[in-house]
Amino acid sequence: MLRRRESVPFAFVAEADRFRSNVTPPPRERASLGQLAGRALLGLTLVAGLVGSLVIGTPALSTDTGDGTQQSQASDGR
Repeated sequence: MLRRRESVPFAFVAEADRFRSNVTPPPRERASLGQLAGRALLGLTLVAGLVGSLVIGTPALSTDTGDGTQQSQASDGR
């Protein structure tokens, strides 16, 4: 197999995709009960904030479909 010359100054960068390690990483630590409760509380807070902003913002986005028969409060000038 012919080796191609790479234009990069570091030859190991081109060969990095062929390297495989036989060392397995240590198992991940399980989250504690407090961490799980904190994540759940944070998620609920975010969802409640989004729902609250939707509830508060919906009336501002709705268009007024009235008859257009608003009466003026101006006086007659008498």
